[in-house]
Amino acid sequence: MDRLFEFIGNHWIMVAATVIVAILLLQDLVETLMRKHKLVTPAAAVALMNTEDSIVIDVRELHEFSEGHIENAHHIPLGKIEERLYELEAHKNAPVIVTCQSGTRAPQACGKLTKAGFGEVYELQGGMVAWEEQKLPISRKRQKK
Repeated sequence: MDRLFEFIGNHWIMVAATVIVAILLLQDLVETLMRKHKLVTPAAAVALMNTEDSIVIDVRELHEFSEGHIENAHHIPLGKIEERLYELEAHKNAPVIVTCQSGTRAPQACGKLTKAGFGEVYELQGGMVAWEEQKLPISRKRQKK
């Protein structure tokens, strides 16, 4: 036991880094288990869009959306999702695929949608970056209001 304390004393930076990494991995595992929405790859999202009456919600800002988006995606920026839920009411029981640029904003939007009672919420894994890497089609058309 004395040797363990000696090791920790001599290598405290390495021990601290190991503890931090372990905590972060555990936190990621807990978040994954507690998540109420599902992850979907770009290919699986295409299959879902082709076989079910699904809707795609793009939560990026307007300038990002204008650069290219999934065909027929509804643009609702993350900051406005709660105030614009009324636009999505008709799709509460349909699959809802949420995308952002790289997958950092979509989880927040998915959480808000599941909290609002949407049953089938999917997060596009990797966002539009992954979509474009798969060479899937993007549209630059303006969204109709």
